[in-house]
Amino acid sequence: MLKPENILLPAAGRSKAIAITAVSKSRWTAVKRSLSTAARTWAEAHGFAGKAGTHVAIPDAKGTVSLIVAGVSETSVAEPFELGRLARALPAGLYVLDDSVANPRLTALGWCLEAYAFDAYGKTKSEPARLLCPAGVERAEVLRGADAAWLTRDLINTPASDMGPDELEAAVRAGVRAFKARVVVTKGAALERNFPMVHHVGKASPRAPRLIDVTWGPARAPKVTLVGKGVCFDTGGLDIKPASGMLLMKKDMGGAATVLGLARMIMAAKLPVRLRVLIPAADNVIAGNAFRPGDVLHSRKGITVEIGNTDAEGRLLLGDALALADEERPDLLIDMATLTGAARVALGPVVPPFYTDDDRLAEDIAAFERNVNDPLWRLPL
Repeated sequence: MLKPENILLPAAGRSKAIAITAVSKSRWTAVKRSLSTAARTWAEAHGFAGKAGTHVAIPDAKGTVSLIVAGVSETSVAEPFELGRLARALPAGLYVLDDSVANPRLTALGWCLEAYAFDAYGKTKSEPARLLCPAGVERAEVLRGADAAWLTRDLINTPASDMGPDELEAAVRAGVRAFKARVVVTKGAALERNFPMVHHVGKASPRAPRLIDVTWGPARAPKVTLVGKGVCFDTGGLDIKPASGMLLMKKDMGGAATVLGLARMIMAAKLPVRLRVLIPAADNVIAGNAFRPGDVLHSRKGITVEIGNTDAEGRLLLGDALALADEERPDLLIDMATLTGAARVALGPVVPPFYTDDDRLAEDIAAFERNVNDPLWRLPL
């Protein structure tokens, strides 16, 4: 099975790798002059002009590819996916970045992310190109990020028939086992007593709802808590979704998958924190005992919630999980969820929103997303 470690290889063996050089349109003329006449003629014959998103493979005198020249944007901000896309655009082989690449660490990460393919139910795409870890880049750090992203994608891509609350719990246990994290699962009567909203959302499904609670790290370290919405499939409940709106609802546990991936990064990096991960897992389905519009539910926090629409179940799960998280006053509390299509209406399909009442934290998030060119947008609470 393909893994990121098979894509990003240790730096040894550079002499056998094909070099990749990055050029923008403004630099292409100067770079072109440095090439041999044959290489320059070849690039021109193939219409290469340094345009971002294009590349040309230049052969040596024997006809063997010896250089890849790839076009990148005219920007001071590194775009990891500009060169990362080459993982699937180039023939299978071994490649190495030269000194022209602005941010080799992000490029290596982008390369691993582009190489991903979900192959659990069929054949993979063609073999991705492999990349030697760039000089000065910590391979283990890049692989931690890539492993987390691949795990998250695998969980989200798995059909709901094979990713219910049981399977999500199993994935959590498998994902944290190597780090000796503690896992406590609450379900059945204990769930109904302690997390009544999680119980009511999931009680109509034969696949029992539950609250998955993971802890790792020294008790006296700064407390970081991650909460992820784990609706394994969302029909909308009695306020049923249209068929088109239900088609991709296997992804409604994307928040849970993301916090699990992030947790693995944190544990693999041995960050000095006391980590807690809370995942309320349930199916939102239709049956005679499903919760109804107009029902009034009790919550862990003690307040009551009147149901206006059963397709707004995610905030009920998060309400109980966040109440539990808040009881120990963590230093940092983050929840992630596929919570509302209104976010897509507001910001489109690419830029995710985030919410916080902590301006300093918002500034830190904004600075980080700018550094990696992975934009988020703060919306008001």
